[in-house]
Amino acid sequence: MESLRCSRIGTVRFHSREVRSPAVRVFSLRLRNTLCNKVQAAMSFESKASNSGAASVQPLESSGSSRYGNISPSKEVLAVWRNADAVCFDVDSTVCVDEGIDELAEFCGAGKAVAEWTARAMGGSVPFEEALAARLALFKPSLTQVEDFLAKRPPRISPGIDELVAKLKANKKDVYLVSGGFRQMINPVARILGIPRESIFANQLLFQSSGEFSGFDVNEPTSRSGGKATAVQQIRKARGYKSLVMIGDGATDLEARQPGGADLFICYAGVQLRDAVAAKADWLVFNFEDLINNLG
Repeated sequence: MESLRCSRIGTVRFHSREVRSPAVRVFSLRLRNTLCNKVQAAMSFESKASNSGAASVQPLESSGSSRYGNISPSKEVLAVWRNADAVCFDVDSTVCVDEGIDELAEFCGAGKAVAEWTARAMGGSVPFEEALAARLALFKPSLTQVEDFLAKRPPRISPGIDELVAKLKANKKDVYLVSGGFRQMINPVARILGIPRESIFANQLLFQSSGEFSGFDVNEPTSRSGGKATAVQQIRKARGYKSLVMIGDGATDLEARQPGGADLFICYAGVQLRDAVAAKADWLVFNFEDLINNLG
């Protein structure tokens, strides 16, 4: 019995008869070296593939994130974060990794066209109500399609959001979902996170008695530009909060930081990094762990 040992791998064993010929011994040595090299190469490839797969599930990190000066929060920002009475979260691309209307549109066969409108709306280049109406007009989802979508595509929440919400609650902070998305798709998310329906401010799809699409409720504050700011102001006034924080990824979330609204805007860029929004945020984060660790 003869053994072949290579660095960092186990032992490869094979049977052979003892041969005294120098030529054959040289061949045997070359064979051993070849086997070692092939096994080590295979292990190296497997290791790289494993590391690549692990990286693919991590929150987005911008290679140019160092250009932002708001990744490390100031003492003043941390003080507001730790002492806030309430925290309002955007849902699409923040609490959830998807844009709900884009996913519904894709399910109904109009994904690409709707996604282009979403990008413009979130970047702030068109009024939100205009973009919302234009997107819905492209596919006009029926009640049956929405119900089928919800059954086949349950919400995908962002890594760490459940832990963050739980810690906020443990610290006696109220949590709200303030979204330009639709209640039909946000209610399941709220159930996962243990957020009551009365703490949801979002849009509402409307249907005819036959189940055909008939539009959306324009009386919801989040159905128009500046709507999230209005919703946050309503929340703050109704509950008498001394300080409130808004967390999101888009221009409509940034709008909530104004007198009577949010005292602090935290840009979550773990799914989408929107430069114009990130640059104006009080604090830019790429994962919710940063927020959890800084709650104190």
